[in-house]
Amino acid sequence: MSSQDDRDSTGAGEFPKLDFSTFVLSIVGSTYIHLGDAPGPDGHSERNLDLARQDIEILGLLQEKTKGNLAGEEERLLDSALYDLRMRFVEVSKET
Repeated sequence: MSSQDDRDSTGAGEFPKLDFSTFVLSIVGSTYIHLGDAPGPDGHSERNLDLARQDIEILGLLQEKTKGNLAGEEERLLDSALYDLRMRFVEVSKET
């Protein structure tokens, strides 16, 4: 058994199941950090609109490249996340 298997089977250091939705949500979380809406790993909030824009572009690329290949729930998640993040990006951009 590998150390990854040990970690998953014991529950210690357990990671969420990696699927498309988890992947999208990880990028969404990163975007909110870059928008200054959530603290980063160091506990501080700092805006970086260039990185936020890049995250949003990555999600847009995923949307384009996966069109017609997602389950309904995955497609709704991605569409909703992109809409919300784009609107928030516009709001934050106006503040600066």
